[in-house]
Amino acid sequence: MQNPVTVEVTRGNLVESRHRGLGVVVDGDGKVVFSFGEAEAGVFPRSACKAMQALPLVESGAADTYGLGRKELALACSSHSGEDEHVATASAMLARAGRDVAALECGAHWSSDQETLIHQARTLDRPTALHNNCSGKHSGFVCTCVHTGYEVKGYVGYEHPLQAEIRGVMENLTGAALGHDNCGTDGCSIPTYAVPLQGLAHGFAKMLTGNGLAPERAKASRRLIDACMAEPFYVAGTKRACTRLMEVAPGRIFAKTGAEGVFVAALPDEGLAMAVKCEDGTTRAAEAMIFALISRYFEKGGEVQQKLLGMANRSMKNWNGIHVGDVRVTDALFA
Repeated sequence: MQNPVTVEVTRGNLVESRHRGLGVVVDGDGKVVFSFGEAEAGVFPRSACKAMQALPLVESGAADTYGLGRKELALACSSHSGEDEHVATASAMLARAGRDVAALECGAHWSSDQETLIHQARTLDRPTALHNNCSGKHSGFVCTCVHTGYEVKGYVGYEHPLQAEIRGVMENLTGAALGHDNCGTDGCSIPTYAVPLQGLAHGFAKMLTGNGLAPERAKASRRLIDACMAEPFYVAGTKRACTRLMEVAPGRIFAKTGAEGVFVAALPDEGLAMAVKCEDGTTRAAEAMIFALISRYFEKGGEVQQKLLGMANRSMKNWNGIHVGDVRVTDALFA
């Protein structure tokens, strides 16, 4: 089965590029509401599954012990831009557990956001691990390890008890068996596992609705999703897609991007969750796909739907501000 073309990029009157994709929408019981492409294909969720990886932080009691509020929990689920507020919050999380940046094993990098990068270049000699887009997640890992008595050093390793716990959490949520055969190493050095896209979406539907989950996990899951929706800036950052999506309809959209063209979202009012993957890994296409897919579940012609469709179908301008083409979704997302 060939995945359909889901996004086209035009220049002038011609299509210059085409992106193929796969996607699925499911309810809390796992029923497929809508799909396109090979929805059961295995994909690496990458950062899209960070809310799943943050569950031990809440379930262990570490979040409450260290007084982590919505901002901190949102940051634990984030791929942030390394803005000053993100860095300060990650640092404060570590301090509450009696640790500092030296405990982080995610590596350091400059921000991928141009404006943030310029600010960093003007104010820093070099970035630290706190500026890594995954520092919130890793600060949550460190807090969990300190609280539970796990050895902090080496917490990114496959055999570390925290990673084994996360593996179990993801198996419980996605229904996929996880092990060395479907494991890779993520950009921040922790294990990442290929799971069926449909299973990934179902996992988020379970987190949203609590269906099929033990009460404690259902409560922790909803706490993380609610924190992200309440503090979207701490999930991503200024002008970022996740932040913009959750600001379009506050409390009605949870969204999280992942590397290589993955995006997930959940809609509390509808009890639905969805996941998409751009086959060639392009972010612009994954964003357009998730914007359009979410728009299906808002009032036809309503303000929210129009905003979402405007985000999905956008014009491109050159450096002189001249309109040169468009990014547009295809009918595959509305069949």
